[in-house]
Amino acid sequence: MNVVLIGFRCTGKTSVGKALSQHLKLEFIDADDYLEKKHGYTVRDMFQKKGESSFRLLESDSLSELARMDGKVIAAGGGAVLWYKNIRNLKRNAVLILLEADAATVFERMKRDPRTSTQRPPLSRKDPYEEIVEQMELRRPYYFKAADHSVDTRSKTVEMIMEEVLGVLRRSGFELGDAPQA
Repeated sequence: MNVVLIGFRCTGKTSVGKALSQHLKLEFIDADDYLEKKHGYTVRDMFQKKGESSFRLLESDSLSELARMDGKVIAAGGGAVLWYKNIRNLKRNAVLILLEADAATVFERMKRDPRTSTQRPPLSRKDPYEEIVEQMELRRPYYFKAADHSVDTRSKTVEMIMEEVLGVLRRSGFELGDAPQA
């Protein structure tokens, strides 16, 4: 069984996923990094050279591969929920946890994250904050439909969020193995 973290950009999927994987003694896989290594291009380059629809096909193929793995903590790309096939594949062997934050929090985190300008493709030609608001609103129903549980990440440290995720996993019957009790 896997733990898959879903949510918009900069909601903590990678940071929390790494901490969670260390705590649970499971391998961490960032789906975007997996996709980039497999194809030799950054997500930003894939968007710019091939377009979003081609990127989504490649992403879906990678998520299908990841879904067949076991005992992983996976940070899915922010748009992975847009295709039902991705969610169906991931849910076969995973608990999906939505990490949430509001647009203002996401915007502030994106400004501080060096990967924003090098790896994250713009999703529209709008002002970055307007794009965040629009895309979050568009994706919100997809996130909630896909998620088994959700955790608000606003104003919390990675450790605090991880503790909440562990609590969710315990309550859902996820086998924590010999991971230390937090």
